[in-house]
Amino acid sequence: MSTLRDIEVTLPDEPGVLAHFGELLGRAGVSLEGGGVFTFRGTAIAHFLVGDAETASRVLDTAGVGPVTIRPVVMLALDQEVPGQLGAFTRCLADEAINILVQYSDHDHHLVIVTDPARHEDARHVAAEWTTRSQRSG
Repeated sequence: MSTLRDIEVTLPDEPGVLAHFGELLGRAGVSLEGGGVFTFRGTAIAHFLVGDAETASRVLDTAGVGPVTIRPVVMLALDQEVPGQLGAFTRCLADEAINILVQYSDHDHHLVIVTDPARHEDARHVAAEWTTRSQRSG
């Protein structure tokens, strides 16, 4: 089971904010393994994959950046040579009425999915079945 988790932080939409965020975490030894920042109507929402979410949260909160929300992730590899993989996998989640809150990729080309924590184990189960089927057909 992966110890990587998603951290969510709302940031002001201002120059230098992401630099400050990255510098704080870098000085604390927290590596960003994937993620991104999306801005909408003056608010930036950052989602990053980290191995030490507690340290990230503590450092950001201490610096007045936050609050930080920590969530578990589901990660899997999609076959990049086969078009439609994202749609096919996420259709499996939709068929189980599992809502996706956030989707991005890590630095090793794995799909990262954040769901409602109450459905996290269900999403992990769907991903495990998908991976098993993919390995058999590949």
